[in-house]
Amino acid sequence: MTRHQLAQVNIALAREPLHAPLLAEFMAALDPVNARADQASGFVWRMQTEDGDATAVRGFGGDPQLIINLTVWESLEAMRAFVYEDPEHLAVMRRRSEWFERLDLYMVLWWVPAGHRPSVPEAEERLEHLRRHGPTSSAFTFRRHFDGPAIEVEQVDDGWFCPA
Repeated sequence: MTRHQLAQVNIALAREPLHAPLLAEFMAALDPVNARADQASGFVWRMQTEDGDATAVRGFGGDPQLIINLTVWESLEAMRAFVYEDPEHLAVMRRRSEWFERLDLYMVLWWVPAGHRPSVPEAEERLEHLRRHGPTSSAFTFRRHFDGPAIEVEQVDDGWFCPA
């Protein structure tokens, strides 16, 4: 078993409320694409509510038109294969400008200890780190990525510890 897995968050600001006709095709594609991700090789976990998606989760300022996709993968390669090779996911990505506003920074990747499930506040911190410092081993992108965490982390009773 690997000691680390890849976490990622991407956010999108809908042009209209999620129930608006403009977003109907996106919303119809959401469950099937999520199901494909759940079955993808190397997929570990995704944040979701009882509804099976994360459209009701708030963060990044709490705007109800901002949706959050927070996932964990076994590796960068596994995530990249799904993101850029799954035909249904690609079809949705190709149309994102129809449904969502352009954001300067909407995605960040980072390494987590195997078994860790990142939170929205953690994802917010990583995206802000990327915004302030550019790609580092703590927060990076597909284009400029790091093969593993810069420091080892250990699980302790009350959380995660980074030994010096």
